[in-house]
Amino acid sequence: MNAFIFPGQGAQVVGMSKDFYDAIPECKAVIDEADEVLDFDLKAILYEENELINKTEYTQAAMLAAEVCMLKAVELKGIKADITAGLSLGEYASLVAAKAIPFADAMRLVRKRGIYMESEVPAGKGGMAAVISLGADKIEEICDKITKDTGKVVSPANYNCPGQIVVSGYKESVQVAIPLFTEAGALKAVELNVSGPFHSSMLKGAGDKLGAELANVTFSDPIIPYINNINAEVVSSAESIKDTLERQVYNPVRWQQSMEKMIEMGVDTFYEIGPGKTLAGFMKRIDRSRKVISVNSLEGLETIHTEA
Repeated sequence: MNAFIFPGQGAQVVGMSKDFYDAIPECKAVIDEADEVLDFDLKAILYEENELINKTEYTQAAMLAAEVCMLKAVELKGIKADITAGLSLGEYASLVAAKAIPFADAMRLVRKRGIYMESEVPAGKGGMAAVISLGADKIEEICDKITKDTGKVVSPANYNCPGQIVVSGYKESVQVAIPLFTEAGALKAVELNVSGPFHSSMLKGAGDKLGAELANVTFSDPIIPYINNINAEVVSSAESIKDTLERQVYNPVRWQQSMEKMIEMGVDTFYEIGPGKTLAGFMKRIDRSRKVISVNSLEGLETIHTEA
């Protein structure tokens, strides 16, 4: 079985998808369509040196456009997926891949999502940290105690793979938690250079605003199933999509559990479609026996023959 998987915010880089855009008319059409939908110069953000690509309100739309551009090239090569998933923002690309939402609607939603997430919490108030080689139970216990003692939340935000969990919340709570994780046996606990406390309850307001936007969008039943982030469940109808996308903004992403579900279903080949190789790195920690083909350049895609 084949799966298409899509990375989330943090993997972005200036120039992502440019080779696809230049070489394949159908890929160029994807970026052109996205550019028409958006209220900023997408091609300048994607393809010209700038700092805005790392600003959440622009990052998310740029990432989705680049991923769907690369997806188009994969589809044109005749590679098909039996199931799909995306990490956080990448979930929107998986919904496009599953034909559950028109691309233009996904672009509009992600643009709003980025704005709401960027503006919900004042700069410097929230933070995140990566915790390496400490069990989930211990991380959750430490987070719960700090949240209870201070009244300022810190909680797991991403269950990425065995030995890597990211926590999120009030900056001071994250900073209090870091030495406690180390004392509890973590190999490393480091604060991340991010603009907000993503996937924490501090973003509930952003989720509510996104929910109002989602109410105006029509989703279709996916033509292939996808696995959602918040409970790692297989979704084959449109019924639950709006609710889970709204809650995804302020609930943890269960990526490890999502990949374990795919493996349990028989997926043996994963196509990571998007910049970087983050998801391939996670898979090495989840199950080294599974093949991950990273599609982040046209040159790399052209080398894929028998795998398809």
